[in-house]
Amino acid sequence: MAADVDKAQEDEDGSRNPVQNGNSRLGTSPVSWVWRGMWILVLVGVAPLLAYGIKYYQDAQLLKRHEDSVHILGAEGLFLFSSLDTDRDFYLSPEEFKPIVEKLTGITPPMEVDEETSFDPDGETLTVVANMQPLQLDSMTKSKDGFLGVSHSSLSGLRSWTSPSVQSSTLSANQFKVFLPPKNKVDVGATWWVIASELNIFTGYLPNNRYHPPTPRGKEVLIHSLLSMFHPRPFIKSRFAPQGSVACIRASNDFYFDIYFRIHAEFQLNEVPNFPFWFTPGQFTGNIVLSKDGSHVRHFHLYVPNNRSLNVDMEWLYGSSESSNMEVDIGYLPQMELISTGPSTPSVIFDEEGNVIDSKESSKDPIQFVFEDIIWTSEISHQEALHRMETTFYPFKKVDYLPFSEAFNRAQVENKLVHSILLWGALDDQSC
Repeated sequence: MAADVDKAQEDEDGSRNPVQNGNSRLGTSPVSWVWRGMWILVLVGVAPLLAYGIKYYQDAQLLKRHEDSVHILGAEGLFLFSSLDTDRDFYLSPEEFKPIVEKLTGITPPMEVDEETSFDPDGETLTVVANMQPLQLDSMTKSKDGFLGVSHSSLSGLRSWTSPSVQSSTLSANQFKVFLPPKNKVDVGATWWVIASELNIFTGYLPNNRYHPPTPRGKEVLIHSLLSMFHPRPFIKSRFAPQGSVACIRASNDFYFDIYFRIHAEFQLNEVPNFPFWFTPGQFTGNIVLSKDGSHVRHFHLYVPNNRSLNVDMEWLYGSSESSNMEVDIGYLPQMELISTGPSTPSVIFDEEGNVIDSKESSKDPIQFVFEDIIWTSEISHQEALHRMETTFYPFKKVDYLPFSEAFNRAQVENKLVHSILLWGALDDQSC
């Protein structure tokens, strides 16, 4: 009887503690751990194949949608559809369809305006100077006085524009926050639209018969202020594509960004009674080194590249209406640049208890500051940053365009055919 009780107690204890009893339940014995490890190895090995399979399936679906779209819409119809399908998923969201609604109804919904950054009297300030050499008139290919009916009054705004409108300007460092990246674009090499283009195949282009730019809003305010140092009538959004401003993070560390930017804007040089004259540099580019909180600017530089023999497009009307005849020419601008005189500095210095110990107003001599050297922890080259912005404006530049000799050598190495394109001018930068 006692033996039976002991056996029952042993069975009861064994059921409660199968490991101690030597029970080989799955998940608790050494054998079960071996099986679990084998399953983990199988999953790890299958994961890349599974990811590849998903990617292959998604690509196949996109290809099928493309083929179906060509069959349904035709090549021209697909081109129109693609101009609206910005995320290339072959579906139009309400946001993507908005240009069609505006075109058909003539009603434009209220624009969402970025919050404007005002001058901070207690923050740091940055002094920017403008340097400019006027357009070399003899670089214009055909627009001499009397040639093709070009009158002296047509070029009066151009001839009289020989120096910057504002030689020097002091701005709040806080205003340069407009160049900081959005939260999802903080990696080196990331690009984003500072001022987005509003042009597409349906909106066409902006009218030519204008003299005064629209009131800048949001992020446009700072760029308008900067370009106004050259001429009082900058148009931040150009009439034709490419339009807008793009930025790219070239380098980064814990405290600073080195951000490159590219701006497409133009100037209206004439005033009434002369007809409009548009002056469109191929591009404005440059970089800004600023703290990640936007309170301090270490360096700022904006300029029109002058490495090409022609870098400015010019167009002017022979009448006040949009349908008036227009003359077009190109030329060379040696210099147009803005550059900071030094890092931004505070106007007032406080001690640890918040007491003022020095200020620009009370000090007889300029306040002296010592700035540490910046060491980047992550960066790409200057050329790579420029290329990434370029392909954002011109997606076709993701394909390499090579001279004949290089193209044939590449084709031989890659065993590909050569597609030859003959152009009168460049496809980018206003054909300059």
